[in-house]
This record gives sequence, structure tokens and C-alpha cells, in this order.
Amino acid sequence: MRTVLRVVACLGAATLLAAGLAAPPAGAAAGKPKSKAAAVAEPPANPSGGIETQAKHALILEAETGVVLLDKGADERIPPASMSKIMTAYIVFGMLKEGRAKLTDQLPVSERAWRLQGSKMFVPIGGSISIGDLLKGVIIQSGNDACLVLAEGLAGSEEAFVELMNQKAKEIGLKDSHFADVSGLPNPDHWMTARDLATLAIRTIEDFPEYYHYYSEVDYEFNNIKQGNRNPLLYKNVGADGLKTGHTEEAGFSLTASVKRDNRRIILVANGLPTMKARAQESERLIAWAFREFNDYRLFAAGDKVDDGEVWLGAELKVPLSVDKDFVVTLPRKARKDMKVTVEYDRPIPAPIQKGDTVGKVVMTAPDVASVEAPLIAAASVERMNPWGRVATLAGYLVWGQRH
Repeated sequence: MRTVLRVVACLGAATLLAAGLAAPPAGAAAGKPKSKAAAVAEPPANPSGGIETQAKHALILEAETGVVLLDKGADERIPPASMSKIMTAYIVFGMLKEGRAKLTDQLPVSERAWRLQGSKMFVPIGGSISIGDLLKGVIIQSGNDACLVLAEGLAGSEEAFVELMNQKAKEIGLKDSHFADVSGLPNPDHWMTARDLATLAIRTIEDFPEYYHYYSEVDYEFNNIKQGNRNPLLYKNVGADGLKTGHTEEAGFSLTASVKRDNRRIILVANGLPTMKARAQESERLIAWAFREFNDYRLFAAGDKVDDGEVWLGAELKVPLSVDKDFVVTLPRKARKDMKVTVEYDRPIPAPIQKGDTVGKVVMTAPDVASVEAPLIAAASVERMNPWGRVATLAGYLVWGQRH
């Protein structure tokens, strides 16, 4: 033992590093328990024992965490009908935000737009309408004619505008959607999935907060014709603030909806309901279930100290550990009392450490719930100990099995 100590004492810092002696001692992490603290966990993507629905396709998810509460054929192709107008409006919002168009710009009404059948804004042939009014006609009144006026006026033709829709769908992560027109009229080459509709809803809310308010307006009068928003949840006092209904004989009655209460937002997509009444009742029932049975739990805010990590050969003995963004999880309310979190990292952490380095993970678990984890980061920098300090520390470890 004395020989070992004498050899170590004579070695310089560079030699120690070359020999690998400046690394954490082998087995140090394994020989010490991992840090633990209280926490929560996220439910599986499709919680067992979920609610049944008469909708042919349905998806309910938490907007902030992305946790799916109900999935019924969410990845099957469906005719989205007028729900596809969310993408039509998304393209227009993008042009407005980029400065390529203004709400006050006037667009001409073609004979084709005037003659277009289905739900209508009742645009006047040969007239011109502002983009702001046309957006209300699309979103509130679900006007097929308003969609076509926007497409022709902003892209030159419906075909050119549809190309923009399909291109944008890929850019924002829609996995299985294809648009053939701007209004959602029946077409075998026009489809979406419930999951893509939910993704589009969230992107609309996040990307265009300055224009999203159109989706919560309950009525609009144009050309002396007043029409109410077809979204039934807007009239239910449940916290709904969008988005869009749809209906064709093939698709049935459908709805993509957003409901926000306090800081929690839920997205609902329901398709293939038999009647308008069923759409209203079923959507309200599903939303009530989602808020009643599940909740979001904010475990740590970005920058909160989660634990103190031991440091090996550092100028400081410990480094605060944190998360780089708010750590929020969604789970059944009944699972709350049995939740816990484990902070896992190899101990000790070798210096030098840079603030923001990922050093481990935070793992949340609960009975019958899939675990969820987040990166554990260093919340401060720690320089390496000076050469003589490292020599002394290594000597102490080799002789006594201790760091000090």
C-alpha cells in the first residue's frame, strides 16, 4: 500500500490522466445507491379501460404532453370533409404572417367560386372580399366558396393552392394526409387521419396565436346573411375555443375541437357520427371524461433543482442537477398517490462539467402506467480540481477507499 502511495505521489497530472486514474474509480457508481425523490408518471398511449365511443374514429390527446387518452382508429384514413379547411386557413395564416398578404387585401370572386355547391358564405359574383372576411367565411360559416376565392386570389388557382397544402402537410409532420381540393368536398384522393387532424390543430394554435381567435367566434354576418359557428362545444361553456366541424354523406358528422381549462388543453377528433345531435352530445361527453379522469402534473419547472450530484475530482464536491424544460406528465388521477420518481446517474460525475451537460435521467413510474423520463442536466459548471488536489484525492482513494 505504501508503494502504491509513493508511486501515485510522484506522478504528474498528465501521467495520471494518461493512465486513466483521473476517471471515476471503477465500480464507484455501482457501489452506491442511486438518488431518489418523489414524483409521477405518464399513462400508456392507450390506457386500458378507456371510454367507448360511437364515433367510427376518435382521438383525444393532451396538447402539452402529447399523451393519447383515447385512440380509436386514429391512423386510419378518413374523408375529413370540412375539417380539411383547417389546412386551408393554415396556409392563409402563413401568408399573412410572412407579409405576403394582408387581412385588408381584396380578392376577386370568380363565377366558379360563386357557383360552388355545399356550405356557402354566399359570395357575390364579380365582387371582391377582404381576406379577413373570407377567413371568417371559411372558419365560422364553413364556406366552400370562400375557400375557393382565397385559393384563386392567393395562389392563382385551386390546384396551385392545393400543392401548397400538400407541401405544408409534410413540413409540419402530417404522416398520412393528402389534399385534392381546398374545401373538403368528396374526392377519393382527399384524405386525412384523426392523428394528423390533431397535429394540425396543435400547430394552428401554436404557430398562429394572432389568428386563432377566428375559431372561437360563434357567428358571422356577410351579405346580410348571418350564420352560426357549427362547432357545438362553443355553446356548451366547457372551455372550447375551436376548431372545425365536418359533414358529408360518406364521412358522417365529425369534429376537431380544442378545449382549454386553466393551463390544460385537450384536443379531440371524432369522426363518423350518425347525426348532428350525436356529434354535439358525444363530443361533450368525451371532453368531460378526459378532464375528469386524467390530469397534468408539473413535476419540475425548467431550472428547478432536482438533486445534488457528487463530483469526482472537481473544484466543487457537488453539482446541482436540473431539467432543461418544464417536466409535465399526464396520468389517471387515481394513479397520483402511487407515483414516484427516480433520479438516475452514474456517481460520481467526473469533472470538468459544463452547465447544460446531460448527466443522467429522471424516471417516473406508477402501477399499471408506462414510465416516462426526462434528461437530467448539470445546472452549473464545475472545473477540474487542481493537479495537487487530484493527486491527494487519488491517493486517499487508493489508500483508504475514500475520496477525502
